Amino acid sequence: MIKIAELSCGTEYSGVQGEIEAAASTVGGKMVYPDIEAEDIDNAVEEFGFNPVSPQLRLMIARAIHLVEGHYDADAVFISSCFRCAEGALVRNEIRRYIQLHSRIPVVTYSFTERTKASQLLTRMEALVTIVERKELLARERQVGLTAGIDSGSATTKCVVMRDNEIIGKFWTPTGAVIDTAEYVFNEACKEAGIKTSQLEAVGVTGYGRFTIGKKMNAKLIQEELTVNSKGAVWLADRQKGDATIIDIGGMDNKAITVHDGIPDNFTMGGICAGASGRFLEIVSKRLKVDITELGQLADRGDYRKVKMNSYCSVFGIQDLVTTLAEGKTMEDVAAAACHSVAEQVYEQQLQEIDVRQPVIQVGGTSLISGMVTAIKDVLGYEPIVPPHSQYIGAVGGALLSSGFLEG
Repeated sequence: MIKIAELSCGTEYSGVQGEIEAAASTVGGKMVYPDIEAEDIDNAVEEFGFNPVSPQLRLMIARAIHLVEGHYDADAVFISSCFRCAEGALVRNEIRRYIQLHSRIPVVTYSFTERTKASQLLTRMEALVTIVERKELLARERQVGLTAGIDSGSATTKCVVMRDNEIIGKFWTPTGAVIDTAEYVFNEACKEAGIKTSQLEAVGVTGYGRFTIGKKMNAKLIQEELTVNSKGAVWLADRQKGDATIIDIGGMDNKAITVHDGIPDNFTMGGICAGASGRFLEIVSKRLKVDITELGQLADRGDYRKVKMNSYCSVFGIQDLVTTLAEGKTMEDVAAAACHSVAEQVYEQQLQEIDVRQPVIQVGGTSLISGMVTAIKDVLGYEPIVPPHSQYIGAVGGALLSSGFLEG
């Protein structure tokens, strides 16, 4: 059983503690709670240099120091506080920073609401367990044999075929019926590779439909997208040694992942609203009557500073878009503002939950929108890396990691 130390405030009062424990249990983890003597809390808070009002936040600090100093053994850490609490957000982030600075324990942070369910936490818990249990697999740098990876995303399904560390076939299509779509991209990728599906030695599956597809295809690897995507990203960018940060703006949610030597050590996903997702950019494209593939070039010709657009809500964001167009603003400026709005929210939400390490690798389908890459550059202050085949990170990670089951 993987021991996940919980450092949290308000989970019992909010009724989400049971959901947290259920999510961990589902993926083979167990939530544990470092024991702290009452007299140790004041000393810990003084050492930490911040004295919050909430007793539970003070306890979180003491437990974090207890873990780092080796007085309690845990395999991973889950840090959580209510999204409404500003003091909780501050303490949550500083504790995460402290643990990462003084240890190599993988960490995930999460701001919960009273409606948080185990299903919403499952991917995060699964990733923590994967990092602990499969560290050697995640550290692998080369693909061997003949393998395929399938990424069943919310918007698109991708497949990649690899042979001896080289991509030889790939295909993607919009996601429809999960099994039918997966089989279609699988067959098409194999056709491009010039092989029969029966020749494949292993298949790795990730994404929202991974369990259904994995069972159907007897996949060697069925794994959540945080670890798989990060592996695919660093392989494509040739950054498997040292530090890196991965930004993946997806169709429904976003992921920001820090890695060291190809292994994730902190990650965050989600956002306040779909206003920071690829779906929002699709809506903007339809409103501007341009194809999504043309939105980036349109944005590159515009100036986002000329248009005010809501950064948090897709509904109000579109309302701003309609209003500004009615005011006579150009399509170019509106497209630029839409891209910048998404980048701004990613920066304010996801990137504040991690310590961004260079290089930054921007991946996923939205990385093909040049205006989106420009917007990320604007908010970061430097150019992100967009590797070749950047939309195929999950499929590449699946093909790469599944080849680990062929050795030994």
